[in-house]
Amino acid sequence: MRKEMKNEMKQPSETAAAQGIDVDLDAYTHVAEEHPYQEDPSRLSASDKERIREVGVTLDDRSQRSGTFLQIDQSVVHRKTDQEGVEVMGTPEALEKHPELSEYWWKLVSPEADKFTAYSHSHPFQGYFIRALPGAKASQPVQSCLYLAKHGLAQNVHNLVIVEEGAELHIITGCAVAPVKEDGLHVGISEFYVKKGAKLTFTMIHSWAPKMAVRPRTGIIVEEGAVFMNNYICLKPVRTLQTYPTARCVGDGARVRFNSVLVASHGAHMDVGSRVLLEARASAEIISRSIATGGDIIARGYLSGQVADAKGHLECRGLILGDKGNILAIPELEGTVAGVDLSHEAAVGKIAEEEIEYFMARGLSRDDAVSVIVRGFLSVDIEGLPPELSAQIEHAIELSEQDMAP
Repeated sequence: MRKEMKNEMKQPSETAAAQGIDVDLDAYTHVAEEHPYQEDPSRLSASDKERIREVGVTLDDRSQRSGTFLQIDQSVVHRKTDQEGVEVMGTPEALEKHPELSEYWWKLVSPEADKFTAYSHSHPFQGYFIRALPGAKASQPVQSCLYLAKHGLAQNVHNLVIVEEGAELHIITGCAVAPVKEDGLHVGISEFYVKKGAKLTFTMIHSWAPKMAVRPRTGIIVEEGAVFMNNYICLKPVRTLQTYPTARCVGDGARVRFNSVLVASHGAHMDVGSRVLLEARASAEIISRSIATGGDIIARGYLSGQVADAKGHLECRGLILGDKGNILAIPELEGTVAGVDLSHEAAVGKIAEEEIEYFMARGLSRDDAVSVIVRGFLSVDIEGLPPELSAQIEHAIELSEQDMAP
């Protein structure tokens, strides 16, 4: 099944959406030295491994993973699969090995969508190809990391994930930069195909740097009876981030859920949202939690019910800590036929003083009381999440608590 995009992926206006934060592509280089392939990625430096570990990717002990992919700058430095029925490799290698993949390539994201997709289409790329073959059930998550080490580099990746009919796959993917506060750009094209009766749980943890610009562009197809669960975590400083993945539910019984957890510190501009097109009797949820500690967040959600009995719910909650910061919630519902069932709720505010006093009355300091409230606010009930992924999200929140002080 390969339907052409009758609802092309739309991106918010670059200037308006990012509140004046523009990205000059000419300010970056796309050339980087080739990094050597590592049969044993645990031999990377301790500082690099620690940064990679912060985004959920473990290189010292990979016994709890079904496969590993690691890219540094523009080089694939490690790729391995440890389970039959699961493929993991770089996308250029995959396209050469499997010519039939051309029918999936650039089908869900248009090269003409904006200047970043055009840039990605016209420049050398790497990225990961991950596929679960029909009926395969991954016993452990597959992990991948896209790591930026070179100052001033525009890292260009194109990822392709295919979960074949009846298969089940969990992916932890992390994006991070070397432990220096340098400038860089990440342009990421991702295309996901979740076939009939398949299930994909995809958890992405971003740990960037205060001068980084990040532009992911993502399209997803979810077929009959399939499930796509997407968890997006970005708690560390970033200069500008803009992402707006579009999922199309094209088969009856398809189900999609997007969960996002964001923290925008001083100087950060985040424009993060999700868009779901219900083209069959399918269902979707979009759940967003945002905290501004001096930065700006635009939290978007869009649900389109295009057939009777399509169901969707959108929930967007924002919390402003301190005297500065801005959160703009933009929930959108569109019903094009009778019989759709779409709903939303949105709220933006600050921590109520009585909540802080409640915990202080039970012996906590003011800072500890705020920390407890913030942790509870960021906790999102993520249905069906494996314990390994829950632990990684909890770990990411723990590492970022120092950035959330009021």
